[in-house]
Amino acid sequence: MKFRAVIFDVYATLLEVGAPPTDAALRWQNLFTEKLGTPPPVSRTEFSTRISQVIARRHAEAKANGIPWPEIGWPSVVLAVLPMLARLPAPKFEEFLFQQMQIGRTLRMADGAADCLRRLNEAGVLLGIASNSQAYTLRELTAALRGTGLNLSMFDREVRFWSFENGFSKPDPHVFRTLAARLEIRGIRPAETLMVGDRLDNDIEPARAQGWQTWQLTSRPSSAGGPAGNWRELLAWLIQPA
Repeated sequence: MKFRAVIFDVYATLLEVGAPPTDAALRWQNLFTEKLGTPPPVSRTEFSTRISQVIARRHAEAKANGIPWPEIGWPSVVLAVLPMLARLPAPKFEEFLFQQMQIGRTLRMADGAADCLRRLNEAGVLLGIASNSQAYTLRELTAALRGTGLNLSMFDREVRFWSFENGFSKPDPHVFRTLAARLEIRGIRPAETLMVGDRLDNDIEPARAQGWQTWQLTSRPSSAGGPAGNWRELLAWLIQPA
């Protein structure tokens, strides 16, 4: 393998993000009926609008306090819009949040991702994650990996960056500096590290700024001019002789 460590983005990289399920409106109704015994106080559209307004305010507050790329906590944002959820016990509230996210989009493991991960793991390459994420992301990724016979433990626990745990997100350079420092403890240099992601601004450019190598996951030629392609092309590139 060309690298000693490979760090992956999650959404639109490990996980393909699709349109909401066709019965999203019915699921929205049922979610409130089952969890709260009441119809939803707002439509899905109104909920989304209010959520965006809360997020915008909190991002502005964080930026005013010197955090250029803030990450908000999804549970508190949802509570700001739907305060009646505060009466749910913690496990039921967490389940509500998870189901609510599944109404908004569909997820599946990207084609070819499992094979690439398996080959890298078998070759002893250190695998990590750099994800703009929320707590439900771990559950979503765990479920998708399980469907391919893999599990989250294949990603080194010390080389996983979840933005919701840190209060800031990609493309903040501290995301990549934090991971680089943890890799350095393992004796892995930036030039021996590969970042795999779909976005130039969040993944490719900030990783290159730290001296990492990159692969842009895309079906089109990379506008950055570097290595790019789908998962199968990535695996073929990785196993080529150095």
